Amino acid sequence: MPDREERFRVMLDMVEATVGTAPRVLDLACGTGSITDRLLTRFPDATSTGVDLDPALLTIARGYFSGDERVAFVTADLTDPGWTDALPHRSYDAVLTATALHWLRTGPLATLYGQLAGLVRADGVFMNADRMKDTTTPRINAAERAHRHAGMDRARAAGVLDWADWWALAAADPVLAAPTAERFRIYGEHADGETPSAHWHAETLRAAGFGEARTVWASPSDALVLAVR
Repeated sequence: MPDREERFRVMLDMVEATVGTAPRVLDLACGTGSITDRLLTRFPDATSTGVDLDPALLTIARGYFSGDERVAFVTADLTDPGWTDALPHRSYDAVLTATALHWLRTGPLATLYGQLAGLVRADGVFMNADRMKDTTTPRINAAERAHRHAGMDRARAAGVLDWADWWALAAADPVLAAPTAERFRIYGEHADGETPSAHWHAETLRAAGFGEARTVWASPSDALVLAVR
């Protein structure tokens, strides 16, 4: 993901622009805590609650941030209607997520957006950076995909770990082996989600109760949609 750091930079630029430099953040589907790590490096006075269901990634996150009182982690299934009950706070300045919600289909994702509208404070923000596919441009999509996958093939040939290789290492690690096995029991091998367009995300967020929503960054394949409560 060659544009990964640029995407995080823009996300944090918009956090600063909308809610300041000491926000209370919900890192949604946090994984290993990539957003939280960059958030606290840039904004030392911020706090973060990471929420995820993946036991392997949460094991890594909890180990990495061990002893940091600014950070808490919660195990929760975002498709569970009561998942917000596990959170330590009822309101957040910003809810941030990246490369995660494509695991959900559009129905559960729209439901989740409605729940997030109840968690984000007035004038607070939600940002989702993810694969967002415009089905009205099939030739552009095909060209972008071919170019992206050629780059991935070159990276693998140069020794970069792919998704399967990374998880194979996790499964062999003495600390991560058990949570990795549990992770695959929960999720299986692949996501069953969807990648609707940025336009769909913005419209769905407005329908869920956000006052404004639009794309604030895009690459040929991905987009960052920001919604203001």
